[in-house]
Amino acid sequence: MFDGFALERIDVGEAELRVRHGGSGPPLVLIHGHPRTHATWHRVAPLLARSHTVVCPDLRGYGESSKPPTTADHEPYSKRAMARDVARLMEVLGHERFAAAGHDRGCYVALRLALDFPERLDRLVVADGIPIGEALARCDARFAESWWHWFFLGNPAAGAERVITADPDAWYGTKRQRERMDPDAYEDYLRAVHDPQTVHAMCEDYRAGLGIDRAHDDESRRRGERVRCPTLFLWSELDDMEELYGDPLAIWRDWTTELSGRRIESGHHMAEEAPDAVAAAIGAFLCE
Repeated sequence: MFDGFALERIDVGEAELRVRHGGSGPPLVLIHGHPRTHATWHRVAPLLARSHTVVCPDLRGYGESSKPPTTADHEPYSKRAMARDVARLMEVLGHERFAAAGHDRGCYVALRLALDFPERLDRLVVADGIPIGEALARCDARFAESWWHWFFLGNPAAGAERVITADPDAWYGTKRQRERMDPDAYEDYLRAVHDPQTVHAMCEDYRAGLGIDRAHDDESRRRGERVRCPTLFLWSELDDMEELYGDPLAIWRDWTTELSGRRIESGHHMAEEAPDAVAAAIGAFLCE
């Protein structure tokens, strides 16, 4: 897994991140989603490393990165805090400017990077998500039925950690995930979801999402902030983006200045299910 990549733990100030990086060429950071670790990119990163320096961190709270103590407003697990980590990580690795690609929860971190550090980003790829504020503003019964886990994980009173850690394999359906991943990546994923501290941190991610992350998104919209760099949106053809939102590109156009997009023939975990297509789409966009 990740042949030719270095594996390090890097102090970024507020957290210590587990990071794999390799390849050569213009820098690109790949940001995973829930409940994955950086290993979700194990089939995509080597393909992109042929032409780019590829950096794959575990976000704070996820995988083997550190888990900062939380606060009442869940700010330590906000996407703004995670974006600060990634910006600092790329600086430590010597990359002042870079491209970023984020999937699922990682797309919110990538968006925050583009909005909070516009001078650092050359290109942005977001996949299988729309801004958190937009998703919550459109929340209806259909959304609540399909994405009910947002509210279960995001409500501290629900005590999601107790339910999940009682049987992580049942909650995450880990046996179904096995066929999507190479053995080392699957073992990395299993270690993460069986770690009670990681489960708690992942719940904190969702708690931040329902509160402070939405506030940050709403503030950005009031200010008229947009992503300044070219942006590519990818969405899984077999997921529910179009069912929930119609044309998801119509939503992203309000957040970007230069947007393109395409469907990927895949289920939600596109980097594992359709790595060649994902790598080809990202690689072509970065080389435009």
